[in-house]
Amino acid sequence: MNKKIKKVTDRIIERSRETRKRYLEGIEYVISSKKGPFRFELPLSSLAHELAASLDEEKERLKREDIPNIAIISTYNDLVSAHEPLKSFPKVIKGAIGERGGVCQFAGGVPAMCDGITQGCEGMELSLMSRDVIAMSTAIALCHNCFDGALLLGVCDKIMPGLLMGALQFGHLPMILVPGGPMTSGLPNREKAKARELFAIGKIDKKEMLEYELRAYHSPGTCTFYGTANSNQLMAEMLGLHLPGASFVNALTPLRDALTKEAAKRVLELTHLNDSYTPIGKVVSEKAIVNAIVGLMATGGSTNETMHLVAIARAAGIILDWEDFSDLSDEVPLICRIYPNGPEDINAFQQAGGMAFLFKELSKSGLLHEDCLTVYGRGIDNYLQEPVIKDGQLSYEQGPRESQNTSVLTTVSKPFDRFGGLKVLKGNLGQAIMKISALKDKEETFLEEKALIFESQDELEKAFNEGRLFRDFIAVVRFQGPKANGMPELHKLITFLSIVMDKGFKCGLVTDGRLSGASGKVPFAIHLTPEAETGGPIARLRDGDVIRMDAKNGILDCLIDIKELMEREPARRRDEKKGPDLGRSIFSVLRKNLSGASKGASAIFHE
Repeated sequence: MNKKIKKVTDRIIERSRETRKRYLEGIEYVISSKKGPFRFELPLSSLAHELAASLDEEKERLKREDIPNIAIISTYNDLVSAHEPLKSFPKVIKGAIGERGGVCQFAGGVPAMCDGITQGCEGMELSLMSRDVIAMSTAIALCHNCFDGALLLGVCDKIMPGLLMGALQFGHLPMILVPGGPMTSGLPNREKAKARELFAIGKIDKKEMLEYELRAYHSPGTCTFYGTANSNQLMAEMLGLHLPGASFVNALTPLRDALTKEAAKRVLELTHLNDSYTPIGKVVSEKAIVNAIVGLMATGGSTNETMHLVAIARAAGIILDWEDFSDLSDEVPLICRIYPNGPEDINAFQQAGGMAFLFKELSKSGLLHEDCLTVYGRGIDNYLQEPVIKDGQLSYEQGPRESQNTSVLTTVSKPFDRFGGLKVLKGNLGQAIMKISALKDKEETFLEEKALIFESQDELEKAFNEGRLFRDFIAVVRFQGPKANGMPELHKLITFLSIVMDKGFKCGLVTDGRLSGASGKVPFAIHLTPEAETGGPIARLRDGDVIRMDAKNGILDCLIDIKELMEREPARRRDEKKGPDLGRSIFSVLRKNLSGASKGASAIFHE
């Protein structure tokens, strides 16, 4: 085992000793005297309510004390391409569980909004908070105490983390995450990005641009770039919560259906009524969390996971901080390039060897904890295999020994970069995240320029359209943090800043907002905490202040005396919202209680 990774793991274990102990004691308390299904703890009238809508055959099974009942919690809707394939899953799952003599009930649907649809619009201000809503909705679906296990159907940005945060409050139940799979490849991502730049400067009209976008997002399934949705899937498998190889099998294929059926069958084997009892609260352990971070660093995953994993870990009694991410990034080489970190998409990663090859490379190099509990047994050996259909049945065979495309997936001995994809920056402006894996020129990880201050994406767009950005500068976009406006994605910025860079100017971005995994080539320090809304140093910056961003040395500084900076009167957010509220005000209670980004940006799981 790599000594530094073990040291970080031991540090997390020690830091979490008391909170994790209390969490695991809760699991033991629930399960210690349990003999039969949980539904038999209900009063008889309550049990009758549970059985009332069931088919006669299901009622007879549910009256037996040796039959498990499995919950389905789904994020299905017709609007989000990644979740549309989930429409058919409950029927498939119920059939598979029924064949094994179990019972399955659809326990609840939870909201699933799409950052891709709301980016640049008012709805994005609800995005991050939707994760806490999903967590609470998941808890409501499971609160009836009727279930002995659960299948969690969900994929995208805040959705999978929210499912886990809620599910871990029922850590005594075995649960498996069931993904829908990515769409097949459409318009290459770099062509899409170039078209957006041409549109921004008026060389493509709206009609032409829409056709480009439709060629990129063209069918049911997860978007194919390596943003937060696909980072979630990789993370879920590294945590041991997916079946081996389930993450990136395309939507609406026979193999995807076979994996869904297998997940249904497998969860029956994991309940307390069988010998392979595997509660989710024990699968999500300190070692599993470290494995997930290692996988994200090795592949240049989404910066959003620096918040999501912190919140997920906290839900399981584990205290994670950004120093853990930073130290692991220093030790884990970058061995994967998927757009925006490279030209190819997630389907190319799958074809190059996918998760089986990634597990093999990281494991043989001592970068993973191999003894973790997973939904497919103790240890990660099963995750070195890949699923296939043989004679009409799901089967597993050994994963590839070599990468099938070394421009996408390489080895630890010949990495694309000696360091992982993320860096933590610190200084007199606070603490922030920089994604370095997408940067073409590593010199871009050092930037020292004068600041231009903005308080919204729209302000920066206006400056671009007026020609005021064609110069060397660092854009500071503030009042975009959790408490200010819910920390929306700031994707709109990237196109404008990319065009400025293409003109030969040096530019970067400092913000208390976020950009996730689709951030591309612009050097940035994001998730800055403390945020402007709480009076952080970013609120005291002025046009012309010189800012230093230095990823190599982990520095984010304003080059003036900190005493002088903090003596300035902090700027106040200008609330210039016009038109209908569009739901934002009803989230004010959550927004006011969101923790900082480094604490998980959650209203329900933070210190």
